[in-house]
Amino acid sequence: FVPSMLQVFIQEQDLDNCRSLKRVCCSGEALPFEVKERFFMRLPAVELHNLYGPTEAAVDVTYWQCRRDSRLKKVPIGRPIANIQIYILDQCLQPVPVGVPGELHIAGVGLAKGYLNRPELTAEKFIQLPVDNRSLPSISSGQGTTVYKTGDLARYLPDGNIEYLHRMDNQV
Repeated sequence: FVPSMLQVFIQEQDLDNCRSLKRVCCSGEALPFEVKERFFMRLPAVELHNLYGPTEAAVDVTYWQCRRDSRLKKVPIGRPIANIQIYILDQCLQPVPVGVPGELHIAGVGLAKGYLNRPELTAEKFIQLPVDNRSLPSISSGQGTTVYKTGDLARYLPDGNIEYLHRMDNQV
């Protein structure tokens, strides 16, 4: 489900009759805290998973299993899935400290090579991180890496999970 469709689904009157449902995955837009709370009120025995990722990176690149008892007031997007690296960087392409907002960048095997017939946009969004940026784990080997600049503002939580904050532009 995209979260807006999940919201419609959990308002269904006959939802109590839905006994074979085991898990629901959400992706495509931010999962509002209120929708997560209502989901667990209506479907307490069903797992809810929040995924994040743009089309430019094989759709989903992070994963979070929602918890009914979580004290967080925003639903995290979690941690990267296998073979994906997530970097939250400032305007100088340096990692931001835990809790500080920065632009989310994606690297790894799921990353597209660019936009078809759009070399200018590809050059703007698919950038090479500097080889000398030793503070990034996958770059410490001395090889640069290509990342996708998502245009999404995010921050690391103290436990290492990622919290999506908002778009930095008007892209839909």
